[in-house]
Amino acid sequence: MTEVVQFLRLLQRNKITLILVPLITVIVCYFLVRRLPDTYESHARIATGLVDKTDQVVTRARDEQDQQIARKFESLIQVMRLKRTLDQVSYRLILNDLKGLKDSTWREPVRELEEMSKADKAKAIALITQKYQKREELFLWKPEEKKLNDIITEMGYGANSLRDKLIIYRTGVGDYIDIDFEAEHPDLSAYVINTLAQEFISDNSSRVVGNNKKTIDFLANFMQQKLQALNDRMNTLKNFKIQNRVLNLNEQAKSIYGQMADFETRRQIAQKDIIAYTAAIGNIDRRFNPTERKYFESALTDINQKIIATKSNLKALNERYILSNFDNRMKFSLDSLRSRLSEEINEATDKYAYNPMVVKQDLVTQKLSMEISLELAKNSVASIQGELDRLNRKFDGLVPNEAKIQEYETSIDIASKEYIEALQRYNEASLEFSFPVYLRLIERAMPGEVQASKKMVLVILSGVISFTFCVFVFFILFYLDKSIRYPLQLANETGKPVLGYLNVLDKDSNLSLSGMNASDDKAVRLYKNLVRSIRYELDNEMGDPKIIAVTSLGYGVGKTPFVIALAWAFSKINKTVLIIDGNFAQPDISKLNPDSTPFENFVKSNNLPEATPGQITILGAKTGDISVLELADEKVIGERLQALKTRFDIILIETDSLRAMNRAKEWVSFSDLVVSVFAAGRSIGSEDQSKIQYLDGLNGKFAGWVLTNTESIPEQAGKVAKPVEA
Repeated sequence: MTEVVQFLRLLQRNKITLILVPLITVIVCYFLVRRLPDTYESHARIATGLVDKTDQVVTRARDEQDQQIARKFESLIQVMRLKRTLDQVSYRLILNDLKGLKDSTWREPVRELEEMSKADKAKAIALITQKYQKREELFLWKPEEKKLNDIITEMGYGANSLRDKLIIYRTGVGDYIDIDFEAEHPDLSAYVINTLAQEFISDNSSRVVGNNKKTIDFLANFMQQKLQALNDRMNTLKNFKIQNRVLNLNEQAKSIYGQMADFETRRQIAQKDIIAYTAAIGNIDRRFNPTERKYFESALTDINQKIIATKSNLKALNERYILSNFDNRMKFSLDSLRSRLSEEINEATDKYAYNPMVVKQDLVTQKLSMEISLELAKNSVASIQGELDRLNRKFDGLVPNEAKIQEYETSIDIASKEYIEALQRYNEASLEFSFPVYLRLIERAMPGEVQASKKMVLVILSGVISFTFCVFVFFILFYLDKSIRYPLQLANETGKPVLGYLNVLDKDSNLSLSGMNASDDKAVRLYKNLVRSIRYELDNEMGDPKIIAVTSLGYGVGKTPFVIALAWAFSKINKTVLIIDGNFAQPDISKLNPDSTPFENFVKSNNLPEATPGQITILGAKTGDISVLELADEKVIGERLQALKTRFDIILIETDSLRAMNRAKEWVSFSDLVVSVFAAGRSIGSEDQSKIQYLDGLNGKFAGWVLTNTESIPEQAGKVAKPVEA
């Protein structure tokens, strides 16, 4: 906050500059802008169809986010501001001037355009027309085209010139794009906007149609590719089925699997019959004794020849019946052969007597029938097993065909989906692009209306800008300025309190002892009041009598006026005051009071000067390169000063500056308090740090600083110390 106050005070000190510079700028700007022509502004509006879709014949059910719509609007606006688009307007304007169309020329031609011959103009018209039709820009590396570009630029038709006066924006969140343009002629502003809108809409429409055609052509080719891929895969599957004789793989597999199950069932039945017939024949054989079996077998040897032949035929027919997958027609033949075999067995039984002594005729007949059935069952098992093996081999042959067909069918399914999707996209694109939505100029620009004059605005802006610039310059100077101008700055830099400050006085101000009371100048009155404040601070440091040494870091800081004024202030409170001019190198106090007794004479004579309350006594100095200890030894000087303290309440000693460190130190060693004077506007350099450290090391003798030659500081009283950081 302190820095802000200091900066404001700096501005206050330079208030004349802050007033004069903007005033001069305003006057100059007024004379510069008073001849500026009036400006006219035209307005047009374009409907985009991005938000309002009521004009669309076919709309796709697709909701777009506001951000997506905003990006599309921004893209359209940027295309309108492209040099490629604005060049079309530039070409139209320069063609009007080249052709000399009275209703479409509003600016005076430049010198290069006036000097062109008819042949040159015809050539330029042909070139510009070619560029306009092809939507090309002028190639600046070609001299002829560069010359035309220079003419366009000088006429103010260039893309940059048009863009500076062109304002394109979207109206809120609506569906429209507004275009504003300023020109010095009302018809020119309307012509530029309408031409720009026409060229932009034409370019946009051509791009929309071209992109739609490219999209439809691509989707048509893509759809044909997918259809061709689908047909190729279907033909591959068809050829595979033809080559591998596959009609319906699933039905074939079901048929074979059913046949295998049927044969398995019949094999199990045949195996059960074998076991049953074998057991039954064994039981019959055990019921005959060996003699009977011998007789029986010998008696039937010849009879069975015919039966054996029939059994052989029955076996062959049974195999054919199994291989025919148990065809009913074969079963009829098989049943007929079995009937004949039964008749032959019965005939053999009737013809040959077995043994009249033994009645076992039925058992013999049963055995013969069972043996035939056993042979047929054994033959059926072998035939059925062979057929099962064949069916298994055939079924195993269907497995790789099934895997291959599934692979083909999967690829056909994928190709079919791709084709359907491509067809759907093609149909959607065809439907949507059949009714495209174009940009429309719904509000044509009319000749512009005269705008409020900007001259006053420019004049005001010039004053504001110049004022701001001055403030900025003063801020930079303030920021770079390291000089000390305020008590708090001095306290912060040195770390020691500031007893007070003194305002700057004119050179002709009378600050001698005789003139302190006589002067009634405002600055002198302020000076005296500030000195009284410093007197109060010093008077509270310690009781009387006391010796106060006044020194400084350098020369020319106003030390002498301060000592005189301080002595005057102490005398005003009825104290006996003595001033000792200890600055032998520059005895300014002695020069102001030439009748004063030299301090050297006092040291030698030890005659104490008269002391009167409320009066000031001065011990002067002789000019010379000497120090106080060169007048007498330390003991003598100490005794003389102690004697003075018995007679005077306050003894003020003006010492040399701390640049002459030895001379100032000698006086400081005899003093009770030390006050250092610092002139405002100076900075503390690196060479002053050792002097400040010396003052800090005086073990409480150093009372503080006095800031002199200050400006623009409001009157205040009291000691100022460095703020304590939290």
